Amino acid sequence: MTVHPLGWAGIARLGLVQTSLGAVVVLMTSTINRVMVVELSLPAIVPGLLVALHYAVQVLRPRWGHGSDAGGRRTPWIIGGMAALALGGFGAAVATALAETHLVAGLVLATFSFLLVGIGVGAAGTSLLVLLAARVVPERRAAAATVVWLMMIGGFAITAPLAGHFLDPFTPARLIAVTGVVCLCAFVVATIAVLGVEGDRAAAPRRDGPRVPFSEALRQVWAEPQARRFSIFVFVSMLAYSGQELILEPFAGLVFGMTPGQSTKLAGVQHGGVLVGMLMVSLVTTLAPRRKTAALRFWTVSGCIASAVALVLIAIGGRVGPEWPLRASVFGLGVANGAFAVAAIGSMMGLAGSGPGAREGIRMGLWGAAQAVAFGLGGFLGTVAVDLTRQVVSRPVDAYALVFTGEAVLFLIGAALAARIGGSTRQEPAPAPGYGGLVARGAGG
Repeated sequence: MTVHPLGWAGIARLGLVQTSLGAVVVLMTSTINRVMVVELSLPAIVPGLLVALHYAVQVLRPRWGHGSDAGGRRTPWIIGGMAALALGGFGAAVATALAETHLVAGLVLATFSFLLVGIGVGAAGTSLLVLLAARVVPERRAAAATVVWLMMIGGFAITAPLAGHFLDPFTPARLIAVTGVVCLCAFVVATIAVLGVEGDRAAAPRRDGPRVPFSEALRQVWAEPQARRFSIFVFVSMLAYSGQELILEPFAGLVFGMTPGQSTKLAGVQHGGVLVGMLMVSLVTTLAPRRKTAALRFWTVSGCIASAVALVLIAIGGRVGPEWPLRASVFGLGVANGAFAVAAIGSMMGLAGSGPGAREGIRMGLWGAAQAVAFGLGGFLGTVAVDLTRQVVSRPVDAYALVFTGEAVLFLIGAALAARIGGSTRQEPAPAPGYGGLVARGAGG
């Protein structure tokens, strides 16, 4: 049967998978985190390590991507990943309740549950992006990435207040019940959303030779200059992106004297800027689709450079003092971050299909692993860098300025790497009928 490119309704359906994914993850990073620290009086490092564990296990994304490449279908991996995520989320709630009376048993179950959460996020997320890359025409990929990202944020925004409402008055039993309902609904919604999108019959994966084991397939992909260069770019840029997340609010409080409420609003200003940047790039690349590879490369490079400039301005603002327009600088950082992020995701979706063999899943998995490791390290290294720098310099403002400047350098390195990506790939053919013909060839879309 002929499988046509996805329209906006189809993109929104796949976005519901991300909404469901976000609904479970937000309970892990906010509700479970808070209950462990406040209600159970556990050290903050305990949920911190559990969240880091869910990032760490995602280094296996290339292996899961290879599995979906070998089978030629992404839907089973998305549904299976969502099942693991739902079970892990429910297990984390049970573990938290158990830890109140049996601490060791609760922490052991929590460790296993967060491992399942990481496996579910990695398996479902990797195959979802590959499916989007295959089924969305190149000029819509940046917009599709924005839609999917916004729908994931929607999962955060809807779940957090609703769960909070039903958790009061708090009891461990309520935590288990509310989390169980959220996890079950997330799995059901994601399953219904993805069924039929891939088609009744997926084309067999393209192969240049006999099936090879995972280690050999990974070696072949890493030997591809584009895949290797993009992996390094993702790691470096996401390390810079996440490095400022945990230090921006303390910086605003220590240097600019902002209250907790004011610094929280400042974080909201940054996230608002991210949204503006994403929508801007999506609109421009959708309305002006010509030279899509060069356009997305331009926005990726420009976004990285603008992010570096914004970080330097924030560092300078700390030295200038309260009269510096900090909110404007932080908003500019958000816009730049959003622009480069959505352009990079669009490029990722296009580059997944470049190169020989049926390797879309393993390429996407490789880049997803680089992103997960960078996110796990970024926030931690940012705070460590501030603490270490404060041992050397006398004023906090100087310590933060040095760290912000270091992150700006990382963004400039990312820009240099991004400028070399996508320029030498084969010209992308027009989408042809059939599933295999929709997979991108070297586009930056």
